[in-house]
Amino acid sequence: MMMMNSSRVSYFTLAAYLDSGLLRYLFFMMLLSLYLLIVCANVLLIVVICMNRSLHEPMYVFLCSLFVNELYGSTGLFPLLLVQILSDVHTVSLPLCFLQIFCVYSYACVEFFNLAVMSYDRYLAICCPLQYNTRMTTTKVTMLIVAVWLFPCLAIVVLISLTSPLQLCGNIIHKVYCGNYAIVKLSCSDTTVNNIYGLMYTVISIILPLVLILYTYVRILTVCFSGCKQTRQKAVSTCTPHLLSLLNFSFGVCFQILQSRFDMSGVPHILGILLSLYFLTCQPLFTPALYGLKMSKIWIICKRMLCGNMSA
Repeated sequence: MMMMNSSRVSYFTLAAYLDSGLLRYLFFMMLLSLYLLIVCANVLLIVVICMNRSLHEPMYVFLCSLFVNELYGSTGLFPLLLVQILSDVHTVSLPLCFLQIFCVYSYACVEFFNLAVMSYDRYLAICCPLQYNTRMTTTKVTMLIVAVWLFPCLAIVVLISLTSPLQLCGNIIHKVYCGNYAIVKLSCSDTTVNNIYGLMYTVISIILPLVLILYTYVRILTVCFSGCKQTRQKAVSTCTPHLLSLLNFSFGVCFQILQSRFDMSGVPHILGILLSLYFLTCQPLFTPALYGLKMSKIWIICKRMLCGNMSA
């Protein structure tokens, strides 16, 4: 196979798309409806939190950051996905491919870091209630939000800067969207540095937040079992949506990692595509629905905004 330098590759071919004939229009309408629903749900909750002073608390500020990230991640996927469904030639330009990698990967990293910060906030609120206001100050909340967004962006810039100079032996990506490791696997040059950094990135962006979340919830459960009924009820009402959101997102990301790193030829093609898209399509819809329904304060204000004073 002829070797080509990545600087000479002007586009990648996304080879996982199927020739669905007229069904492509049905798939297009379904995904467009899903995207519009995701945008509406997340924008509604962002507006609710921003416009109501009673929700200007750390927990809701972190939630707002989470909803903004859901918008960001889905926008990094859906526009290109919709264009590719209607296209006969499933190609994407080199700059656009790396832009999508930046959006998708930073979205996943921000999601885990945001969930870790939210678990830390719940830990302080439940385990250290008397010290909560002094430890979770406006300055600290701002610094945490900046860190949640800044670190992933810098980490992905480094990831892409290591991938872009690689010499490539082809330009066919067997996915429906661009992936960094899919490009690395096309390389004819040494990818040791890429693999080491990829492992470090996975540990820092996924394993570390999960360990922090596990630690905080062990502490929360310890307090709940030793506390009164009111403490347990408060913990359940505020922590259940967070844990469900974490489990849902972790499932999607874990399958995506397995699919990228190992041979998944035993999985049916359609099922593989759906599962690879899961964390980018279901999580942005699942999160606002979960928090909007489970957190009574947000749900009440949403009903007031949508239905007027009749719901008050």
